[in-house]
Amino acid sequence: MPTQLTADDARESLGAHLAAKGAEIFDKYGPAIGWRELQRILADRTCVRYPCEIIFDARPLQPGEFAHPVPKGDRPEVGFAMHVHPLFMTQLEQVPLLVLYQLVLVNYGPFASSEDAEAFGAHALGLTQADYYTRLCLLARSEEHTSEL
Repeated sequence: MPTQLTADDARESLGAHLAAKGAEIFDKYGPAIGWRELQRILADRTCVRYPCEIIFDARPLQPGEFAHPVPKGDRPEVGFAMHVHPLFMTQLEQVPLLVLYQLVLVNYGPFASSEDAEAFGAHALGLTQADYYTRLCLLARSEEHTSEL
């Protein structure tokens, strides 16, 4: 009799898959992923399933949110606009940290959790998940403080 997979099995499998995809990005585009490498990653359909462009516009972002993908149409094949808070226009070296975290939503939709996004981004950048999370929190705080001014 075949073994039935549980929701926990599926979550663990997705997490392992995302970590492996992040490691593939690191191997292909690392070790230092900056603005130029990020543009190449976004154009690579083995890394990003659907077309995705970065737009520095905070209008669709929730309070405290630094980036979020917005579908351009009814079908994901039409592509996504990755809205990034304009504060980061002057910090392009930080944008890959923000965008890589959000790319799991482009590739996997709401099935991916925040932990999955952290694992993906950390592996893509060659960081530990704890270090990646700390850096994201610092960037989120800098956006919040600037928004309060």
